Amino acid sequence: MGTTTLSRVGGLLSLWPIVATTLTSWHLLVTFCSLHVALCLNLFEHKPFDARAVMGFGILNGISIGLLNLSLGFNSVGFYQMTKLAIIPCTVLLEIIFFRKIFSRSIQFSLAILLLGVGIATVTDLQLNALGSFLSFLAVITTCVAQIMTNTIQKKFKVSSTQLLYQSCPYQAITLFVIGPFLDGLLTNKNVFAFKYTPQVLFFIVLSCMISVSVNFSTFLVIGKTSAVTYQVLGHLKTCLVLAFGYILLHDPFSWRNILGILIAVVGMIVYSYCCTLESQQKAAEASAPLTQAKESESDPLLTVENGTGILADGVVPKAPVWKSNKDLHA
Repeated sequence: MGTTTLSRVGGLLSLWPIVATTLTSWHLLVTFCSLHVALCLNLFEHKPFDARAVMGFGILNGISIGLLNLSLGFNSVGFYQMTKLAIIPCTVLLEIIFFRKIFSRSIQFSLAILLLGVGIATVTDLQLNALGSFLSFLAVITTCVAQIMTNTIQKKFKVSSTQLLYQSCPYQAITLFVIGPFLDGLLTNKNVFAFKYTPQVLFFIVLSCMISVSVNFSTFLVIGKTSAVTYQVLGHLKTCLVLAFGYILLHDPFSWRNILGILIAVVGMIVYSYCCTLESQQKAAEASAPLTQAKESESDPLLTVENGTGILADGVVPKAPVWKSNKDLHA
């Protein structure tokens, strides 16, 4: 019974590439509708802001998703994994150049350990071709910029992840719905709308749309509260968990190379988490230091003036009044 169910699920999942990009547009449309219902229920406040920024951000996000799917279609799985690994160093480089962000050596070292481990566990074959490499380059750049914008827009316009997701979802969905059928047809030589949607397929499509609401929300929330780099670290954690669960539950072939890579990646994640926590505590301490000094200065004895005479603390000699002119003296 369980084997039959898993085989059916596997068969349905094998059909996803036929509608991969178009399906993502449906996910975003369902996400927007869900957030609109939440808005009507007053679960969050609608806060309109720069419409051009929202439109550009939404379109860029949609294009980055399409380019990632093209990268997977025109490259080997191993090279696609290398593309995903390149997102972290590219994000770090862009934030250093354009935002003057400083990454400590400990953070850089932990990220290097993480990428090494994920690379050992996932990258197998590296078949290169000019078109695939160019598409991967575009996918990495657009993905990095989109994820950095997810963080900077929330901070610049003081909007929550829910407010940004609600306003950008329509642009993402429209972009992917327009380019999705073309990209899916280009990759699979099949028409998305001519596909036979059986009740089982429709059930899993609806299920994936419902799951996508929480996935899209958590993506914007994590990037907004932390950073684009931390979000990518969590993404690699997901990759390691998928490999582990595939071996444990589905009995996928597993080698010592996979085990070694996952262990190295986990060490990198632990070191990264520790370094980020340490740095955040240091920043919090530095930020609270001026407030502490201000409170201490407020608690010192202050000069109280009553009828022209000063009541001072013990040991403090009052200064003689300074008159500006004889006119003041005889006033």
